Amino acid sequence: MLLQVFNPEIFTENWTAVALSALIAAVAIIGMFSASQILSARRKSDVKLTTYECGIPATPYIWSNINVRFYVFAILFLIFDVEAVFLFPWAVIFLQDQVTSLPFYAMMLFLAVLGFAIVYAWRKGVLEWQK
Repeated sequence: MLLQVFNPEIFTENWTAVALSALIAAVAIIGMFSASQILSARRKSDVKLTTYECGIPATPYIWSNINVRFYVFAILFLIFDVEAVFLFPWAVIFLQDQVTSLPFYAMMLFLAVLGFAIVYAWRKGVLEWQK
């Protein structure tokens, strides 16, 4: 009996739970927006209307130099983060597919390219923050 309660096929047949969840979510969202509108302060000032980013007061200069290391470091993080995302589905497929070794060699090629990329970035000094 307990397994029937958590059976996902029941939810496809009975849309009452979905409709009730959507109604509760809509009421919660409307309630939060209404509370924000009612409880918020309404006094405007020049300080409140200024642009605010990262705790640094806005300057009158339009152009500012940004070190390219931030960009390169972020791109490298994204590349190797995506690598980690690909490893889990590969492991699941690799464990299920015992007949061929194609997934294994495909991932070894993928890891070799990423290994080359990290060695290349390291040799170029991209990962060294202070020079």
